[in-house]
Amino acid sequence: MRLDQVKLNHFAVIKQVSGKMKRRLYDLGFLPGEMVQCVLVSPFLDPKAYMVRNSLIALRNCDARDIEVQDEED
Repeated sequence: MRLDQVKLNHFAVIKQVSGKMKRRLYDLGFLPGEMVQCVLVSPFLDPKAYMVRNSLIALRNCDARDIEVQDEED
């Protein structure tokens, strides 16, 4: 599953980060093994805000697709 598919207020664990923004996403705290939560969704569903490592980060869906996650409930 991709990060852009995580529903509002749900948690997931980051499995892998890829794409051209990989280094920047790592710098923002999107590291494998970290817990992430979707906390805000804009009115047009893009961007969404995620809580990761006690920071609130807004990502466009095209960038969130580069982050593979596992739903916490799985």
